[in-house]
Amino acid sequence: MYQREFENLLHKNPPRAILLYGDNEYTINSYIQHYINITDTSNSLLTLYFDDYSFDKAKRYLSQTSLFGGANMLIIKRDKKIPKKELDILISLVNKNIDSFFIFHFKGKASSAKSLQSSFSPKNGGNWVRLFEPNINQSINILYKKSMEIGLDIDHSTLQHLMLLLNNNLELSANELNKLAILKGRVTSKDIDRLVYSTAPLAIEDLLVDLFENRPIIKKVNQILDLGEDEFYIVRSTEFFVNQLFLFHAYFKLNGNIDSKAILGYKLPKDIEQQKGVLSLKIKSSTLLKIYESLFELEIEMKKSSSIDRESLLYGAFIKIQSFL
Repeated sequence: MYQREFENLLHKNPPRAILLYGDNEYTINSYIQHYINITDTSNSLLTLYFDDYSFDKAKRYLSQTSLFGGANMLIIKRDKKIPKKELDILISLVNKNIDSFFIFHFKGKASSAKSLQSSFSPKNGGNWVRLFEPNINQSINILYKKSMEIGLDIDHSTLQHLMLLLNNNLELSANELNKLAILKGRVTSKDIDRLVYSTAPLAIEDLLVDLFENRPIIKKVNQILDLGEDEFYIVRSTEFFVNQLFLFHAYFKLNGNIDSKAILGYKLPKDIEQQKGVLSLKIKSSTLLKIYESLFELEIEMKKSSSIDRESLLYGAFIKIQSFL
């Protein structure tokens, strides 16, 4: 189902069993909160995250009468699929009780969600909707609407500045609006620069993953430069990233597995650990050495060059690095 169709349905007759997935966390979380509000289940809902999911626990919850005499709201958030047989049983329980609701927020790949859609078909009493990542104009309009709701005086250009600072992350930007709401008077770009922490470190990580995956990188380089970082910051970050890949590569050769705690001294989130492990194993030791040498040469050249030439030197070096991969 398309988002517009779902929103029309949401205001007329909200489906009581719904599958939500896609690349728009902010809107998905807004829909979930809307369900909680209209069912008044903030104190009685059951939320099962990732490996906390238990079919028996979910089934038992939907089978019982609400302890508060109202509705039952089951929310499951995980990146693994639930077996069709279990889903069908949970949805059938919802259909038997008009005061029961079930939301499955599938956080895995969108392509993996297709097999879940049959369980949530309208003929089974459910529905599903895929949420796509909004473009910058859509995001700004969403933030402007939110700012009006919370009484925050801020214009479109300042919202765009906020989005740029937070690497176009709609959810982070919306959270920052809640914090900025305590200010009196109009919020300006200077207020944003003074009070909002930049996500440049997250942006550089995304850039470097794209660089070593041989994807286009010019747009992301421009974003980081627009955030106020310079070319030397990007080069140093790239050297640090390459050093981590080398450590992951060497550790796997010695031990046959990847353990970020043993490699770096601290544990990375599982998806980041896996991502760096996979990248490090794609690249030969000799290639990593070539990349090191290119980065050292680049840093020397940039120190000798004017600020105008540094950007073109950086692009040239990144093209060279991708030719090694």
